[in-house]
Amino acid sequence: MDILSAVLLFLAGFLSGAINAVAGGGTFLTFGALTLAGVAPISANATSSIAQFPGYVTSTLAYWSDIRQMWRGVLIFCAVSAVGGLAGALILLSLDNPSFRALVPWLLIAATALFAAGPWLKPKPRGDATPARTGSLKGWLVQFVTAIYGGFFGAGMGIMMLATLGLTENGDYHRLNALKNMLSIIIAIVAIVVFVSGGVVSWLEVAFMVPGVALGGYAGVWAARRVPLWSVRAFVIAVGLFLAGYYFVTG
Repeated sequence: MDILSAVLLFLAGFLSGAINAVAGGGTFLTFGALTLAGVAPISANATSSIAQFPGYVTSTLAYWSDIRQMWRGVLIFCAVSAVGGLAGALILLSLDNPSFRALVPWLLIAATALFAAGPWLKPKPRGDATPARTGSLKGWLVQFVTAIYGGFFGAGMGIMMLATLGLTENGDYHRLNALKNMLSIIIAIVAIVVFVSGGVVSWLEVAFMVPGVALGGYAGVWAARRVPLWSVRAFVIAVGLFLAGYYFVTG
């Protein structure tokens, strides 16, 4: 790896961590930087998943008190997410790089559209009058499909999951966000185990990205108080469209 690629990966990790702290969507940057650095698409997807994992952990710990109150209902959701994430990761590894590369621009367009619609997909606050419950057959089935997507291609997974949980579960926004964060960890762990076992992770690139993600997450908290949210969202959408166009042109 040359110095320019190493700097690119670190900066992409830094911006990704910062953007995730403010608005989400940092996966676009890590995946895009890895592919531009010459990493094969399947390996870039797997490596990006590992680079993003520390953020899932810290987000879940921040909501730990909420999760402890609903852990019994979360167990089936966790099992469904694990199976779906496993299926998605195995589907990814069943493809070769040319086949996955052909899908990437369409996946990026779908994820970018989902990200752009994020403000309208967030669950509306329902107040304390609605009894909180966790788990239903409809909710488990929808989560299974979401987990398959998350294991296969993680960009936009959090937004998708928050939207679907808002449709199938009740409770306030923070409760649903806590559940989303925990299920993201389950999906990511299963997918990472599959990717590591399949030998598709680029560990050198991970070593340059993870410190950037960690520092960016810290800086993002500072930026969230000073940078307009719309400008961050516009930047992420522009990156997603640029990457989709890049894959259409070079594919």
